[in-house]
Amino acid sequence: MLNVKFITLGTLKEAYLRDAAAEYEKRLGGFCRFESIQLKEERLSDDPSDNEIKSALEKEGDKILSLIPARAYVVAMCVEGKQLSSPELADKLDEISARTSDICFIIGSSFGLSDTVKQRADLKLSVSKLTFPHQLMRVILLEAVYRAFNIQKGTKYHK
Repeated sequence: MLNVKFITLGTLKEAYLRDAAAEYEKRLGGFCRFESIQLKEERLSDDPSDNEIKSALEKEGDKILSLIPARAYVVAMCVEGKQLSSPELADKLDEISARTSDICFIIGSSFGLSDTVKQRADLKLSVSKLTFPHQLMRVILLEAVYRAFNIQKGTKYHK
């Protein structure tokens, strides 16, 4: 069974987002061993400089990288990433599970991810050209992964 780990920056503040995430995390338990790790974002000033943002991203990146199992396949959520359809994501998960038992999905802060995390990634993935709050992105990605597992199993969830 595939070990799926979500490493995310920030907490889900709104109850409706926490409830949605919890529901998909519960559902994913039927398809994989699921773990969610939420890291605190680095504190920034109200009007951070580029150097302050870069420094914060590097600190967050170090924390992220320390949590990734050595042989894990890493998917970094990035605006410049590749877009996949739901069936393509299902195929990708199938391909990954043939090579390793660990996959990590990483969602950065509102300023994104450090270059070191992006370099470690085996796949840079973008869900859409639209911009979403990173808290909502967590729920969207959970649903997308859940849908991909359902496609693999041939259930009626994906129509």
